[in-house]
Amino acid sequence: MTGQATTLLLALAVVDDAGDLPRLLPAGHATWCAGFAAFRSEVTGRSEGLSDAELADWCAQAGAPWLIGRTRGEAVAELAFALWECTPASIAYTEAAERAAELGICLVDE
Repeated sequence: MTGQATTLLLALAVVDDAGDLPRLLPAGHATWCAGFAAFRSEVTGRSEGLSDAELADWCAQAGAPWLIGRTRGEAVAELAFALWECTPASIAYTEAAERAAELGICLVDE
């Protein structure tokens, strides 16, 4: 993920004006999605040379155990999401979205 996208998500997390959140949250969401897609591609690339046992170990270490019946692709997707959730960009966006929800601001119109 680019430094610019991380910077945007970190800035979103510290927005003080609740009036800015409805305008900034959609951009933050799009940035989060793009960041996750890029991150997932990186994890997919890194996992290609691993055996199933090595991938299962990596999944377990990340808190995304490779469950019986799950395909390798599903395991990699779960692994990528578990790792992505721990990045500063993802944490910042989650905090901003939670704060927005507390203020009654939502990405989806009700």
